[in-house]
Amino acid sequence: MLGLALLVCLPACKPHIENNGAFDLSGYIKKEAARLKKANRPVVKTVYHNGITETKTVHIANWEQELGLFIDADINKPTWRNNYNVTDEDSLLAYRAKDSTLKVSEILINRTKQKIRWILIYTKTPKNYLYTTTQKLVYYPDSLYYISTRQDVRFMGRNYYRVTGVIGK
Repeated sequence: MLGLALLVCLPACKPHIENNGAFDLSGYIKKEAARLKKANRPVVKTVYHNGITETKTVHIANWEQELGLFIDADINKPTWRNNYNVTDEDSLLAYRAKDSTLKVSEILINRTKQKIRWILIYTKTPKNYLYTTTQKLVYYPDSLYYISTRQDVRFMGRNYYRVTGVIGK
């Protein structure tokens, strides 16, 4: 009887896979945002811009907005159905763009059968005449989110931004 209960529950523990076979990143982050909003834990948030750093302890009122870049990195669009190489080995699920013009170049998800340990996302704007932007997004459930941005703007130079949020207990 216990074995049957485990077999029924195990599929529910796996990360949700959407129509194109990709992990539902947007849905997962939205659920996390709702959970974090309900928990209302303090966040030690550090913002860095071109050498200037500011740290404050805050309560995030709108977690969907705070984690918006993660939500926007969703690759579950029918037009992208075959644009990612997928590797699923042991505890690492990886999506790597086949086409260098896609905004989301790579998503790495480290998980167990029960939960997600961390998510790492690399995005970039396709090269154009005015600017290029590259980002690294990292999310550790219940502990940390990290957003690093490098922006090269023609005639204006390079900008570095970093946001680190350490979620309190």
